[in-house]
Amino acid sequence: MGWHAPVPAREEQEVDHPFETDLDISGERSLHRLLNTGVSLEGTLRLRDWLLELEPDSAIINDRQVLVRELIPLTRFRNKLSLYSLFATRFTDGPVDGDRLLDWLEAQAESRQTLPTLLVACGLAVLFYLSVLLFLFEHISPLFCVVTLIASFIWYLMTKKEQGHLAEDTHTQRIAFGQLQHIFGYLEKYPYAKKSRLYNLCEPFFGHGDHRPSVLLKQLERITSRATLSRSPEGWTILNAFIPIGAITAYQLDQCKALIAQYLPIWLDVWYELEATCSLANFAYLNPDYTFPEIVAGKQGRDTTVFQARGMGHPMIKKERKVANDFQVDEEGEILLITGSNMSGKSTFLRTIGINLCLAYAGSVVNASSLRTSLFEIYACIRVTDSLADGYSYFYAEVRRLKGLLDALNEGTHYPVFFLIDEIFKGTNNYERLIGSEAYIRALVEKKCTGAISTHDLELVKLSELYPIIKNAHFRENIIDDQMVFEYLLREGPSPTRNALRIMQMEGLPVNWEAVSPFQP
Repeated sequence: MGWHAPVPAREEQEVDHPFETDLDISGERSLHRLLNTGVSLEGTLRLRDWLLELEPDSAIINDRQVLVRELIPLTRFRNKLSLYSLFATRFTDGPVDGDRLLDWLEAQAESRQTLPTLLVACGLAVLFYLSVLLFLFEHISPLFCVVTLIASFIWYLMTKKEQGHLAEDTHTQRIAFGQLQHIFGYLEKYPYAKKSRLYNLCEPFFGHGDHRPSVLLKQLERITSRATLSRSPEGWTILNAFIPIGAITAYQLDQCKALIAQYLPIWLDVWYELEATCSLANFAYLNPDYTFPEIVAGKQGRDTTVFQARGMGHPMIKKERKVANDFQVDEEGEILLITGSNMSGKSTFLRTIGINLCLAYAGSVVNASSLRTSLFEIYACIRVTDSLADGYSYFYAEVRRLKGLLDALNEGTHYPVFFLIDEIFKGTNNYERLIGSEAYIRALVEKKCTGAISTHDLELVKLSELYPIIKNAHFRENIIDDQMVFEYLLREGPSPTRNALRIMQMEGLPVNWEAVSPFQP
């Protein structure tokens, strides 16, 4: 019977997250699904949290980059860690849930088998065997043997509750810790390079002497193997009348669980960190043309506003279809106004900027020949949906999202905001859309907010004449042999083409080229 990779954990998307849905960070076809090679539930979620970071920290990013760089050439280490992790899930359909094991240990934290109870049980057993020896060699009355045996048996019945359900408890532990034993054993014995970042991270696995995972887990295995005898109630009861094996086993199990509960959170945390980082390293290994970004961090990220990308593409587009673009922000508060027809690449370009920023702040390589960026708080309004349950129309949902950006700016942010808005106010008519869009862009200019907006309203490009901080750019399309051909190249200036009517005609729709107005007879 074969085994397979576990089914990925279901991802709960945050409804009000400023960019999770808009940039396809999580979900079925997402950046997270593209990167993730983790097997543990917590390692998988940790990677997602890195990609969804709202307030990135330059020191954490740089430390993570160092570890990712170390792990990129260590393909054997990464592959064997994945293999052992997959092996741990061979009897399950889901990911390894280490936090569930921690919750179980916490619930069992208080020792149930007390030391005085154990000492009395051992004392009665010693008296019984002493009376047997005296009967054999000193010829005392066998009544002493019977009395001590009965006393031992009664004491077992009186204190049996302290031992709990050994068979059930140890069965749970054997499965749970059996999953982790091979993983932790591999991380304990791996020959790390001294003083490396990986060595320092994994030090808890080999730096605790007799409290290493292999020692504690083998000790636990021996105790739980003995506890399986309690599955036969009659035999277990008779055995405990002669030897307090139940009390000894329960006490040793409590002591071993207390030690493991002390170290297990540390081991699990390192494993989760490794799984998430190995996902980033594997992504970098499979994409050698991607580069590590340079993170520019001023005082709270506000001394310098920088975004300079060369050859930037979208990591989820196949290489043979991908078109890379250069893009940079020259000064704080610069707004890029992007025009162009449908399918020309405006929305994809906005996602390209956002998704590469997410990768950069997670400590990953980015899909660019070079990227230099300061720290921003990302805010996107690209994929807005209506809500039947809440009674929201598409337009109202969009208004709420855009209002959220202004609210964040008014309340103050830790870092400058980098916004990405696709087809602003496209949920209403063109007259009101133009008025609302112009007013909104003016508000963003006043707040010196950096970002990019795509629109079909060519009238908005005139705002660059009033505000030099607004730059115009466009994506161009051409019609060759009655076929629409898209370049997907970002060009300076407003879009010079209007091909919507021609597209309608090419698809066979009734278009009157001579009519001044579509409503004129």
